[in-house]
Amino acid sequence: MEVREKIETQESSTACDAPNMGKIDEKGGRLLKYLVLGILFGIVFVKAEIISWFRIQEMFRLQSFFMYGVIGSAILVGAVSIQLIKRFKIKTLDGESVKIADKKFKKGQIIGGFIFGLGWALTGACPGPLFAQVGSGFTVVAVTLLSAVAGTWVYGRFADRLPD
Repeated sequence: MEVREKIETQESSTACDAPNMGKIDEKGGRLLKYLVLGILFGIVFVKAEIISWFRIQEMFRLQSFFMYGVIGSAILVGAVSIQLIKRFKIKTLDGESVKIADKKFKKGQIIGGFIFGLGWALTGACPGPLFAQVGSGFTVVAVTLLSAVAGTWVYGRFADRLPD
């Protein structure tokens, strides 16, 4: 099935392809919790210097372990959390079972990862910290943010023509 057909099918059934999002229709004030969590997440990024261009450059130049420690810790916490969710059959706040879909490796992930890493090294930003960087007053990062949005659009437009 082509990407366009998948999108059209999804639009008629659910607004999202995420396994746990099919029944949720949040609007208005209920979305405020995501804004608050995003702001708190951004504050943590700023205080931990994760959004620092200099820290990111140190990582790519192999001059500091700091960012590798942060990323490695995040991977470890994520892996342990997923195992706990599976083992104890933890449910969402709305009482739904958490469904974690199996992932399949595709060679296009290597190409995409290379492009992502190159952009990260050149700009000193990946998608998470972009908003925190703009919010911290690094307005030049708005160019990177717009480029990320444009890249997402280009991917969505040409995804059906890219290698698996």
